[in-house]
Amino acid sequence: MYAFPQLIEPPAAEPGVVYTVASGDLRQSANQTCWPVQERLEADLARALGELGWSVRRGHEADPVKGHGFIDSQRAGIDVFRTLPPDAPLIVVEAVWQYSHHVLAGLRGHRGPVLIVANWSGQWPGLVGLLNLAGSLTKAGRPYSVLWSEEFTDEWSRHGLKTWLETGEITHDTSHVTKYQPEGDSLEIALGKAVARQLATEKAIIGVFDEGCMGMYNAIIDDELLNPLGIYKERLSQSALVAEMQRVSDEEAGRVRAWLDREGLTFHLGTDEATELTEAQLTSQFKMYVAALRIADDFGLDAVGIQYQQGLKDVVPASDLAEGLLNNVSRPPVLSRDGSRELYAGRPLPHFNEVDEGVAVDSLITNRVWTAMGLDPATTLHDIRWGEEYDGRFVWVFEISGSVPASHNGGYRASWSMRQPPMYFPLGGGTLSGVSKPGEIVWSRVFIMDGELHADLGRATVVELPEEETRRRLDATTPQWPIMHAVLHGVTRDQFMARHRANHLNVAYAGDADGADRALAAKAAAFAELGVHVHLCGISLEGGAL
Repeated sequence: MYAFPQLIEPPAAEPGVVYTVASGDLRQSANQTCWPVQERLEADLARALGELGWSVRRGHEADPVKGHGFIDSQRAGIDVFRTLPPDAPLIVVEAVWQYSHHVLAGLRGHRGPVLIVANWSGQWPGLVGLLNLAGSLTKAGRPYSVLWSEEFTDEWSRHGLKTWLETGEITHDTSHVTKYQPEGDSLEIALGKAVARQLATEKAIIGVFDEGCMGMYNAIIDDELLNPLGIYKERLSQSALVAEMQRVSDEEAGRVRAWLDREGLTFHLGTDEATELTEAQLTSQFKMYVAALRIADDFGLDAVGIQYQQGLKDVVPASDLAEGLLNNVSRPPVLSRDGSRELYAGRPLPHFNEVDEGVAVDSLITNRVWTAMGLDPATTLHDIRWGEEYDGRFVWVFEISGSVPASHNGGYRASWSMRQPPMYFPLGGGTLSGVSKPGEIVWSRVFIMDGELHADLGRATVVELPEEETRRRLDATTPQWPIMHAVLHGVTRDQFMARHRANHLNVAYAGDADGADRALAAKAAAFAELGVHVHLCGISLEGGAL
């Protein structure tokens, strides 16, 4: 006799009923804080669906003990999807940042149409969560649609909901995207190809301190896709980083602090470890900076990514200050353990925040192309956080959790460090923050689609807004974090949201518009030479130039 498993018979879909689920954070403090705004979004959506003749059934109840109604683990997500009709229309409702792996297993097996919706809000990062889940489903090859609105009362979002309910999909305008054809004999194309050939021949190593940050499935690139580019992973443990930090003396950390003081970085200090930035937190961060460079030197790394969340949040203060320092050309010198060599002297060690390996590939190419062209090779990623019109232009708010190279702000004297929000960072730690200086940038994103690597490239102008408008936007988002006011060239708000395959985009400055155009041409040629599918967003290249 064998004990055969008893298979669960899934429920049948009901006509006129749409199911909803909500993926949340792994950090319960964030779920509890964000739950009221999630409830408001779900109520707004239910009202809109009701007026279209559909009823809503939530796929999982709120937990009064936990104080929220989010799916907060992969196991919880699997259990929820076992109770859902597999053919029913399903909406993933996101008012907040979410961990995509919480619902990935369920969405992979769900047969009905899937829609991801988010609130158009700066204060609550639902848009960031939507973009991450969209990028993850794109990588997984699972079809989906996306939609966003402030309250789902506007005609555009109502039309989108109606279309999805009737057809199971929403088709957005992505006419701004064109396939790049590397034609022409410009110096920029020749340079891009040379950079690519060197990388493919001589190889590069990216150090990965624990893969898979915050459920970002889309941020993991398998070796089979990386290695043909000439890029290989050194898989490292964050416990090794903590161990190396313990070998860094207080005196060495003090030298980092003294250098930053001389350069004019402002620290907003207090004494309450729970809510304020303290000297002890900074000392830990400076030790992490030193430790990261020494481990990178040990393994001959060309770039490095520290996960931090979730791995280190309960062990040490945030990694962001160290990350911002690593990405800058001008930074505190760090010597080898025996004091005989300065590590990575005169150049940044590209850091791909949150171990986003799409950014790692991008930053390596950018670093080499920009350096060859005599441009500042400092790169950083930003969250696509939110945006609004200002003075007749749509100005995006790009933010990252506390880490930008100081040169993007105009130097250390234009930068500051504030304590990270306790909701996300219980042990605190300082940021490397500022307002990005006005200028011309190239933006980009490397992602996986149809089992292959793709890259979207575009141009943007970073604009200067009045101080009161900058403050309003900071207060409407996360005021401790660095902010960039960006106007994309040739791409509308909704086109960008419909196309972008990640919550992050990578940015790098060039000296002027012509320099940025030429740098983009070289970068596009490098990616294409490596076999990456290159797409130009809002621009065209003819003969290697815009």
